[in-house]
Amino acid sequence: MLKGLVTDIDGTMTDRHRRIHTGAITHIRTLCDHGIVVVLASGNTPCFMDAVSRMVGTQGSFIAENGGVYRAELAGPLRILGKQAVVRKALDAVTAYYEKKGISLELYSPTYRFADLAFARTVPADEVRDIVKDYPVEVLDTGFAIHIQEAGMSKGLAFLNLAGELGLDPADFMAIGDAENDIELIRYAGIGAAVGNAPQELASAAAFVSEKKYGAGFVEALDRYMSYFLER
Repeated sequence: MLKGLVTDIDGTMTDRHRRIHTGAITHIRTLCDHGIVVVLASGNTPCFMDAVSRMVGTQGSFIAENGGVYRAELAGPLRILGKQAVVRKALDAVTAYYEKKGISLELYSPTYRFADLAFARTVPADEVRDIVKDYPVEVLDTGFAIHIQEAGMSKGLAFLNLAGELGLDPADFMAIGDAENDIELIRYAGIGAAVGNAPQELASAAAFVSEKKYGAGFVEALDRYMSYFLER
């Protein structure tokens, strides 16, 4: 019996244009109405995640900044796991490197981030990794942005902490994702699912891979396992 759902947003609940599938919202509200905990997990900022959680209709638990920040329910305090000071030094090195080439990075909401820093995918992620290889950071290319975060931070680590605060075991959850930064969620959860647009590495770790892609695949995965949540 599943007691919770933890899910990525971009590329999982959305289409390729980042529009949330309306069926995904309906399914999430059905789960919440039956007392199932729903956790949204993303590389987005905490303020964005707070707004989306409220508007979709969850209980307010979320994982933000790819695991650098999380919150348990609407009234819970913001937990910051990642050290942004380390990340800023690495970003300074990346910024200086590209400024010499006449390239300016387009930062994504830097004043609203607490743990990681993100920018537009206008430069190669592998080149960024090479620039910061001597810093204690990791570089993530989510397909929507390039993120620099403290080494060791992940959605999976935040999920383990968050589940504990909620009084649940990770095995009580189903996890759904579409990218490599969702692999730990898939592995830690009791049931892991990947949408049809997921890379092979994630698909191989999942118990279920939807035939459909993006938000339609999310709905397909929940249709497959809805009885695991609702049967009492």
